Amino acid sequence: MPAVPASRQEPSLEGSLLPPHDGPELVAALRAASPAAAAVLYDRFAPKVQRVLARVLGVDAELADLLQEVFLRALEAVDRIDDPQRLEGWLCAIAVHTAREQIRRRSRARWLAMLGWGMPAEPPARSQVVEDSEALRRTYAVLEKMPSDERIAFALRFVDGMELVAVAEACGVSLATIKRRLSKAQQRFVGLARNEPALEPWLEGGGRWTR
Repeated sequence: MPAVPASRQEPSLEGSLLPPHDGPELVAALRAASPAAAAVLYDRFAPKVQRVLARVLGVDAELADLLQEVFLRALEAVDRIDDPQRLEGWLCAIAVHTAREQIRRRSRARWLAMLGWGMPAEPPARSQVVEDSEALRRTYAVLEKMPSDERIAFALRFVDGMELVAVAEACGVSLATIKRRLSKAQQRFVGLARNEPALEPWLEGGGRWTR
């Protein structure tokens, strides 16, 4: 059987053990519909994507499903990646978009439940011990009251600790825009948090949220 011409061969994944900086190679393999590449994509970036979702949404019973949804969307849109070197940022942007949709679904479900037109939202699954702390729970209670764009920016920057450039990329806006958005988000968060006793130590201590 004749060998497949080099130009037609599927991009090599070297046993799925890819070097750290191989965005273009991985994207090429994904575009060739390589199952191994899809597995590598998930294994490599799932922890980061899950963390972004968790930081934005807090405790959510649908977090595992949302994680799968992010990667399904990524595989469907792989031909639209502008810069394969920025694969992680591209995935984070999809995660942010998915989280924003979930926030809207939550709000709609609560509104319908109040009107008696739908079932109340499913209670959140039991979280890890660190997420059960009163301060963290009250932090997300405050974030629930904020506009989704401000909430997402605040969570990525101050809860997850992402760099400004990464936050801007994930939110699909310029650095100047994300700085303005974060400034508004900080002011709004601090104003709302002053009514939360569990958050007083952070506010009184002049922590990062009050700077």
